[in-house]
Amino acid sequence: MATSSNMNRPPVPALFKVALAPVQAFFRLEASSGILLALCAVAALAWANSPWGATYAAVFDAPLRLEIVGHGGHFTFREFINDGLMTLFFFLVGMEIKRELSSGELRTFSRALLPLIAALGGMVVPALLYVAFTHGTPAQGGWAIPMATDIAFAIGCLTLVKARVGHGLVVFLTALAIFDDIGGILVIALFYGTGLHVEWLAVAAGLAAVLWGLNRFYVRNGLAYALVGLGLWYAMHHGGIHATLSGVVLGLAIPALPTRPGREVLEELAEYIRGLVSQPDDEGERAAQLLHIEEALEDIEPPLNRFVHLWHGYVAYGIVPLFALANSGVDVSGMSPSDLLKPLPLGIITGLFVGKQVGIFLFTWAAVKAGVSPLPAGASLAQLHGVSVVAGIGFTVALFVGGLAFAGQPSLLAEAKLGILTGSLLSAVVGYVLLRYVARPLQPAVSAPS
Repeated sequence: MATSSNMNRPPVPALFKVALAPVQAFFRLEASSGILLALCAVAALAWANSPWGATYAAVFDAPLRLEIVGHGGHFTFREFINDGLMTLFFFLVGMEIKRELSSGELRTFSRALLPLIAALGGMVVPALLYVAFTHGTPAQGGWAIPMATDIAFAIGCLTLVKARVGHGLVVFLTALAIFDDIGGILVIALFYGTGLHVEWLAVAAGLAAVLWGLNRFYVRNGLAYALVGLGLWYAMHHGGIHATLSGVVLGLAIPALPTRPGREVLEELAEYIRGLVSQPDDEGERAAQLLHIEEALEDIEPPLNRFVHLWHGYVAYGIVPLFALANSGVDVSGMSPSDLLKPLPLGIITGLFVGKQVGIFLFTWAAVKAGVSPLPAGASLAQLHGVSVVAGIGFTVALFVGGLAFAGQPSLLAEAKLGILTGSLLSAVVGYVLLRYVARPLQPAVSAPS
């Protein structure tokens, strides 16, 4: 039966429903964040090479100023995105790492071992290949660029061929990308700082201890974490460690366990609801009763899950696409195909497209042959190879590291972006073809006869 509120609600216009339906379907699609990322990269390239290309630089290099209580700083719109908004991306990364370590696929050593070994191969081999091409040149400082795997793009690519890729391989790639993220975070912290300042690092350490205390005493208020996180960002920025990594520290501090056991809360709620059923219906008390039930259910949901759910949409469909739009615009009008053979772009392309697949596949195959760990359930070597190729899509973090490695060197940065886009595109297309046309399709489960 329709409620009075539904009856009084005006009908939704049919035209609005028709226009909205494709948008809703897109955001329900598993690959939607990767598709949006690709569209923003293409849009940035088209914009930068269009007759209005000058406006691309004008928009993202526009100067901004932020002042609080007499203290402020100058930065460009692109720097605000890369150094400010991307902190939320790394905050989400930190929470995802903690969730996998506490209750996900990385919670036991045996589960984590194979993707860890694969990730090591996928970081070491690309970096070595890059160094082989750029050793002795001004570009050699970008050795960490081809180490990254873009999880949104990679999972989006696997979604397009999910009939040929089992859940075990998707989990394997996700865990591998998590270890990639951890490796990338360590590399950024250790090798792409601006000179360490001990006094500010001491302040950052103190604020990290405060975050540990908030976690230890199970503080669930997001504002408390936000205020300490802002202070940590400021301290790390002045301490010489890239400030976006404060997001990782903040994400790791969010409590990952519920306040109380779920069974205990549900038993109490069952008793409470039985009491309500036996009482006369009182509309005046209904709001308070529903609030009590809602607060009880919050005790079951860990703050980590709540924060991931809150921020995932903003990061996946807002911040990361904006980052792609701000950083993918390479003016190729003065370039030729021969520019791809320069040491810098060639090193990145080879690292992403060749190094990733060789490193991941060989390290994984060697671990399986040595009896360290079995292949993911239901996976063949052909499927493993296809997934290894897809892992060469190194878009977001690769662009981020490139910006750090070649800050103040626009010509080298443009070459790096060209290499990242080309290597990622090659990995996506070839990986898709291998999984779509070479790997055998998954066999449907056969039910037992009745």
